[in-house]
Amino acid sequence: MAHSNLTAADAAPVFWETEPHHHAEGSSTMLGFWLYLMSDCLIFGILFASWGVYGRNFAGGPTSHELFDLKLVAVNTALLLLSSITYGFAMIAVHAHRKAAALRWLVVTLLFGLGFLGIELFEFHHLIHEGAGPGRSAFLSSFFTLVGTHGLHVTFGSIWLVVLMVQVSAKGLIPANVRRLECLSLFWHFLDVVWIGVFTFVYLLGSMA
Repeated sequence: MAHSNLTAADAAPVFWETEPHHHAEGSSTMLGFWLYLMSDCLIFGILFASWGVYGRNFAGGPTSHELFDLKLVAVNTALLLLSSITYGFAMIAVHAHRKAAALRWLVVTLLFGLGFLGIELFEFHHLIHEGAGPGRSAFLSSFFTLVGTHGLHVTFGSIWLVVLMVQVSAKGLIPANVRRLECLSLFWHFLDVVWIGVFTFVYLLGSMA
């Protein structure tokens, strides 16, 4: 008979998956952003390593102990730490769907961030005016590169923050805006952690050189 020619594999039931795979909304966005932060970790890791190699190569020029104003840097550190706290309050308001409160905390965060950048620019201007520019020694080259790269990240984060404030004001706390705010939260706290490393290894330990 015809059916006797069927093999066991032919007779086995075949199951077809008809239901599509479901992923949590925005999960791919968060994964991609985590990958970006990992690449940023590598960048700062290289810069910290460069500082470790060249941080005491003064080439007969001014030393870190002579140049760094720890009181000013402490104020700058406090501003960035406070900005991280206020961003946390903003995210609490976001998840509570309190748009006005979230925007207020974001404005405060932005002001702290701009204050941080203002002090950093003042420090750079003062050092260059004193003849301690990035070309003076390997120590200063590594210092300006590390601290300047962090400052550029804070600048980018501040611009991103302004853009999100405009979007939240216009469209409210829609899921897309919440995801973007969460990504910026990761970025902002990451910069906080990096700066703690800068403050500790560059400024504090550098001043003891």
